[in-house]
Amino acid sequence: MDDLEKELNPREDMENDDDDADDSCDNSSRKEGSSFKLDLIQPICQKTLHENGFHQSVRLCLEYIREAMLHHRWLEAAEYMASYAQILEDRVNLTAQQYKELVWRISTEILHHHPKSTMDDYNVIYERMKHSGFKHYLKISLEHSFHLMLHGQIEAAKQKLSEAESWRHGKETTSQYQMTKLIQAYRSLLDYIIWNEKKSMLSGNDSFESDSQGMQNYYRQASINLKEILSNPGVWDPFILSYVTMLEFKEDQEEALEVLNKYAYDDSFPPNPNAHVFLYQYLKRHDASQKKLKRVLKTLHFLVPSHELMLEYFSLLLQSGSKKDHQKAVEVVLDMLDFACWRSNLDVWKCLQNSIQNLQTGEDWKSFIEEKMAVRKEWWPALHYTKFHAMKDSEENPELLKVKASLISVLCPDRTLKYSVELESCQE
Repeated sequence: MDDLEKELNPREDMENDDDDADDSCDNSSRKEGSSFKLDLIQPICQKTLHENGFHQSVRLCLEYIREAMLHHRWLEAAEYMASYAQILEDRVNLTAQQYKELVWRISTEILHHHPKSTMDDYNVIYERMKHSGFKHYLKISLEHSFHLMLHGQIEAAKQKLSEAESWRHGKETTSQYQMTKLIQAYRSLLDYIIWNEKKSMLSGNDSFESDSQGMQNYYRQASINLKEILSNPGVWDPFILSYVTMLEFKEDQEEALEVLNKYAYDDSFPPNPNAHVFLYQYLKRHDASQKKLKRVLKTLHFLVPSHELMLEYFSLLLQSGSKKDHQKAVEVVLDMLDFACWRSNLDVWKCLQNSIQNLQTGEDWKSFIEEKMAVRKEWWPALHYTKFHAMKDSEENPELLKVKASLISVLCPDRTLKYSVELESCQE
């Protein structure tokens, strides 16, 4: 509702320069005269100098709509909205275009909450707003398709996107190029969904080639356009996953791996941890070497050190016979415990305990631990080793209490912590 409040604010460019100057004077005088009064609800549209009877009616109607919406009187708001939509027919001050998005947003918000709203009501609103101008045609078409998708009408949603994809309106087509590509991507995603549903209906003895020509068309349309997404750098997670699924179905492992590598490592794409997760999961599904798996997780560790896959990264590092990997395993777990979300996780603390025990078989392990804890000594005890943590762990997870306490002498050798005192009292 807060976002809608912003939408309901008056447009600054509704009046000409002279009117703006007059309004500024009026605003100043109002502020001076009401220094001890706080207006909790400001009017949506201020009265203007050139306001006629029609404009006065729609201005008051908009106030009534807001009042009804703020108090969740959706039936009343709908009745007022039926009248307020007449603002779209205004030709006096050319304000109709400025109010089209306002009418669209308010109308859909009312329908979302109206107890008797139907799909036909939504379709009427979306179609009317799409054809009331061209500035928001593509945006409204995309939202319309989302609404149809949410109600399971995939074919209808695809039809709306196909219509929007072929929409042309002079220079507006060029200025809305990015929106056109987004619509094309979602239309391709719906092709994938339809293809996937048809595929799942096949029996185990059927093959892709034996299916209908229609299914092959869905596959071809979806795969071609989903591949084209890679030429438009951005965050395209569901689209990339869909394309990779199709490539795996066709057993085109080389192309699938190329797509995932480009999505993860191409500098033209923004940094995206999910891209590395997808690549790792793909490599794991296809039994890639530990070296390749560790390389992907190393990058993910740099981007999101608290990611849950760091437990798998830790396991891979610990399986290596390399001292460097064993030290890296300690770093990975310490980095995870820097985040409060892992603070009470027994598995992570056991990983730290095992990695340190494994490191103690070599030389200079103490200096390594001291180096890693040097940057943490000021705040780590407060994050993990207070009396409150000891009491909480003793009540909820006594095993965690013992594991954490066993590491105090290694992690904080120069500190006397109340956590260990609480452990002694629990043992007594």
